[in-house]
Amino acid sequence: MTDIHLGLKQALPDAMRAKDTNRLNVIRGLLTSFTNELVATGSTPQNTLDDILCGKVILRTIKQRQDAIEQFEKANRQDLADEDKIQLEILQEFAPEMASINEVKKIADSLKLSMGIEDKTKMGMLIGAVKKELGDRGDGALIKKVVEDLFI
Repeated sequence: MTDIHLGLKQALPDAMRAKDTNRLNVIRGLLTSFTNELVATGSTPQNTLDDILCGKVILRTIKQRQDAIEQFEKANRQDLADEDKIQLEILQEFAPEMASINEVKKIADSLKLSMGIEDKTKMGMLIGAVKKELGDRGDGALIKKVVEDLFI
């Protein structure tokens, strides 16, 4: 079993004993998402996801929570937004480590030089190269912002 998947399965009874409903809901939701991902990839639900796929599922869930918080705040439903913010904090505990802004800048600078990119017309190529270099550790919005800042 993978580290992330195993960690969540072990955290489930701890959350039950602590009667921490927010943590319990997050863990159950993630384990369900892992099972759904296994079924979608053609595996059986009894199998386990590797850490890379677990990380992708967790990051997708984080983005969904962030979108939900934004929608709740637009609809003046602060009670629901607050609940999702608490659950978002818990989700971020399980998220894989992301690349820092300094690391993204360093990689973007070196790739810009090595690819010989001089102007904004090839910015998309540079963004793609940085995303490929960082893999799952790179946040697309952060990469885009850093690359755009290189051309200012």
